[in-house]
Amino acid sequence: MKLALIGATGRTGTHVLAAALGRGHDVTALVRDPDKLDSRTRAAVRVVVGDATEPEALTDLLTGVDAVVSALGPTSKEGDLHTRTADALIAIMARTGPRRFVGVSGAGIDVPGDRKSAANKVISALIQLLGGAVVKDKPAEYAAWAASDLDWTLVRPPRLVDGPASTRPLEHDAHRSTRSTKITRADLGGFLIDVVERDLHPRQAPFVATPRA
Repeated sequence: MKLALIGATGRTGTHVLAAALGRGHDVTALVRDPDKLDSRTRAAVRVVVGDATEPEALTDLLTGVDAVVSALGPTSKEGDLHTRTADALIAIMARTGPRRFVGVSGAGIDVPGDRKSAANKVISALIQLLGGAVVKDKPAEYAAWAASDLDWTLVRPPRLVDGPASTRPLEHDAHRSTRSTKITRADLGGFLIDVVERDLHPRQAPFVATPRA
């Protein structure tokens, strides 16, 4: 499969890139600084230099690919980055393709049909109340994708931690929050590629977590 990857040099994106290459996919990576890719990785991917909101860079990135995967993380400098990226991607994808998008949201946002536990409802409310512009960006991003007619998935992980990939199946559900309260970045990276490969959770925002020991 030919994949476009946004955020390839981030803490989660490096795991997404490793999973995609390890499974034999053809990857085009959008990066601001190509020097953040080691020489071996750079030789294995097609690199597009630019910003995730730049139409020209995104058009180049999306040319000839089957799906788009985004591992963009939050940034305090650009509180609406994910919404602006979604708007730019939707415009290009609706016009020229591809139609499949998989990205990362957050467990703190609420979507129609959710069956969160009482504790998770309280946590979500506090996150939304105290999280500032970065947290408000996530519901707006979801609204943008939900309003499109594209085949999108926004994965909602809990707390991200470093660590190895799990040897057991991950917990994931379209509407029910997970019992586990964390996920390793390696697990999240692998799951994003699972979603693309197996066409999991189309037009949904599934929860996912590393299973408890």
